[in-house]
Amino acid sequence: MLALLALEDGRIFRGISYGAQSECSGEVVFNTSLTGYQEIFTDPSYAGQIVVLTNPHIGNYGTTPHDAEAKRPYIEGLVTREFSPVSSNWRSTQVADEYLERYNVPVISEIDTRAVVRHLRANGVMRGVIASGDNLDVDALVAKARAIRNMTGTDLASVVTTKEIYQWDDKEPKNQTGDKLLSQQVTGEQMHVVAYDFGIKDNILRMLTRENCRVTVVPARTTAEETLALNPDGVFFSNGPGDPEPLDYAVETVKKLQGKAPIFGICLGHQIFGLALGGKTYKLKFGHHGGNHPILNHQTGKVEITAQNHNFNVDPDTLPDTVEKTHTNLNDQTLAGLRHKTDPMFSVQYHPEASPGPHDSHYLFKDFRKMMEEFKK
Repeated sequence: MLALLALEDGRIFRGISYGAQSECSGEVVFNTSLTGYQEIFTDPSYAGQIVVLTNPHIGNYGTTPHDAEAKRPYIEGLVTREFSPVSSNWRSTQVADEYLERYNVPVISEIDTRAVVRHLRANGVMRGVIASGDNLDVDALVAKARAIRNMTGTDLASVVTTKEIYQWDDKEPKNQTGDKLLSQQVTGEQMHVVAYDFGIKDNILRMLTRENCRVTVVPARTTAEETLALNPDGVFFSNGPGDPEPLDYAVETVKKLQGKAPIFGICLGHQIFGLALGGKTYKLKFGHHGGNHPILNHQTGKVEITAQNHNFNVDPDTLPDTVEKTHTNLNDQTLAGLRHKTDPMFSVQYHPEASPGPHDSHYLFKDFRKMMEEFKK
């Protein structure tokens, strides 16, 4: 069946429909990761977005429950150059086409994704619609794209967060290949971490448990008082979708927790930290999405290759002198990490759990554990 990708500026791409034979809409972004498409499908940070994958061949190794970062896909739709209707991998339990159809995610393939990406890089991310059928009204689809709610000013964290508190129990470990680096666990006193779920990925929770942490996951609107009543050794603020500025409740929580417990944030959590410390955020032209972003660690002088997925960023020029800028994105010199000079809190604008992606930044979870240990002394 034929399919169309209609962008709000009137640009149309024609291809073939896979996945669900339905219509979807959202902000169109591109991801440059070479592998890990199922982890991308199931990353809650993609809520409200249609994802263009630059790797040309998608679906060839199928899907498995072990690679999911959440219970279901969160992407609104998928755009690919080639989409494989079959899979060839011993771990696969379901082909990607059936997997996305099961969760009502439309796919458009057989289009020039290079042209889509170049258009988004030149003009910025924009809203779009994927639809399938033989007699599609192009003008109507463009009008639908223009009518989609803008991501700026939208609180999506409240939509994707857990509805109730739960204890994380990793019954299905990510590692199935005997990787000792991933399977080893820290010994010593167990730490209790309260993790705020703004769209948290499972591998973040796995990384925390590998540092011998007992993890309690709480909803996004949990107050600082409720968190402190759980007697945490540390508090974690997760990744998530949408604009950080409407999350005034989360900003207020950080302000009340600052100095009372070690806190660590990534991506949306990092942006919330920036706002709580007096800074401002802004929207990037086309965001950072992929597993190959170079980051300079100013404390070590080393360059880390990182996984990233965000559209908003903290403006470093608006932060007070009490904040140290610890990391910089070498692609565009944007702020990628901060640390408070006196209080036990730090954050990064990327995914150190890297699922998918490189493992260069796993050390940050160890830094968090060390911070908790020192705070308890």
